[in-house]
Amino acid sequence: MENNPSPPADYMNAVGLLNRREIEARMLAPLINTLCNEFDRERILEIVCDAIQEIARQQGAQLANSLEANDMEHFATVQETWKKDNAIQTELLELTHEQYSFNVFRCRYAEMYYHLGIPELGKMLSCNRDFALIEGFNPNIHLTRTQTIMEGADICDFRFRLATSKKPRG
Repeated sequence: MENNPSPPADYMNAVGLLNRREIEARMLAPLINTLCNEFDRERILEIVCDAIQEIARQQGAQLANSLEANDMEHFATVQETWKKDNAIQTELLELTHEQYSFNVFRCRYAEMYYHLGIPELGKMLSCNRDFALIEGFNPNIHLTRTQTIMEGADICDFRFRLATSKKPRG
């Protein structure tokens, strides 16, 4: 295994993930609101959430296929794409083969959703993707997060851990 894995080339494209999420939100929010006005709001939100989760799961699998291995160390390199355009500011707590822990102390994603007037959609459109993304990347890595800035906390506490001693591919 390589000691310092490098991030995948152009994983999230040149636009940057923060800008990409804003473009998506500006398209999805009016569509979701229109559908919710016409049909059962809870069911529409459930359908949209399920679709976004599946997209994130597929993106996790694509990410795993683009890297040399789908282990914790390689997953950690992807955080650089999340940080593009100063989108998040983090504090690394631990990075080992079994654990990857960090806190986000500034989240421009949350700021963007609040600025757009759709903080209630921010969790669904961004935060909740993280769980499905890691599931698609490696189903043996699990994310625990007890709080998010999007929901009013001071930090987002990301805690990834390897659930089994099974070796990742690579």
